[in-house]
Amino acid sequence: MRQKNFARYAWGVLAYNIFVILFGAFVRATGSGAGCGSHWPLCNGVVIPQTAQIGTMIEFTHRLTSGISLIIVIILFVWAFRAYPKGHRVRFGASLSLLFIITEALVGAGLVLFQWVAQDDSVGRAVAIVIHLLNTFLLLAVLTLTAHWASGGHSIQVRGAGINLGILLVALLGTLVMGASGALAALGDTLFPVRTLLEGVQQDFSATAHYLIRLRILHPSIAVIVGFYLVAATGLIALQTTNRGIKYWSRWLTVLVLIQLAAGLLNVLLLAPVAIQIVHLFLADLVWISLILFSAETLAKIESPDAKPAIGTAAGPLVNGV
Repeated sequence: MRQKNFARYAWGVLAYNIFVILFGAFVRATGSGAGCGSHWPLCNGVVIPQTAQIGTMIEFTHRLTSGISLIIVIILFVWAFRAYPKGHRVRFGASLSLLFIITEALVGAGLVLFQWVAQDDSVGRAVAIVIHLLNTFLLLAVLTLTAHWASGGHSIQVRGAGINLGILLVALLGTLVMGASGALAALGDTLFPVRTLLEGVQQDFSATAHYLIRLRILHPSIAVIVGFYLVAATGLIALQTTNRGIKYWSRWLTVLVLIQLAAGLLNVLLLAPVAIQIVHLFLADLVWISLILFSAETLAKIESPDAKPAIGTAAGPLVNGV
């Protein structure tokens, strides 16, 4: 019973972190990153800001939600070490979760302290944004695996995986590149908004365009290439097995990728409104989480094609516990 409750809690921690990530995107999209000035962890030099400025309240709320995220991951870590024996994969996942939530906080603090927020368009901010995105995806990956393993998922074994291992590595790395290019594109949309689609196209192909605008045009191409690779690669692997979990997550990835590409097109046509940016990021998170679960099923140490899917895996995307 204690381990079953832990599994539910682990899925809840994953869901909450997705919320925090989306709220962080809202902070960036609204230009509220400088709402607390260059102070961290204080906000404008105080613990609780006494101001009615909307930017300050948005940034302060984000810091509160991020602080709660750190606390619940610490609880996850402690609970894992109390509920599972030494050497258990859940302990390993919880340990990595704690590591990446700490680095997530440090990267966030760096953005504030170096003033890589609001309208800053420096190379330093672009690099930090990419690092932030990669760390966020790694955090989601280990939180997902922790919940998956706590729900009965088998440990991962790469030995003997054959060509599937290479296919999955390309898929994972490609998705990280797609996410990083998306983060830069979103930053470019925020810093250099346009009034019409034609104006945006002219910006993209201007010889004097800012480097973020030039990078922005790469994301759609990368997204299409990686998206169709994910559909083809996971579909190919699914055809080679009777494992229901693999087939399930392959279908989900196909659906999510297609919806994500449609959302990306809509984001471009509507000139990147904040709401569509948030939806686009949410779908990107779901694609990544689904790919992690697909990979975990494919590389499972013990494959049981007719076994009942683990809670929260083949039973449905983030359903049993989130």
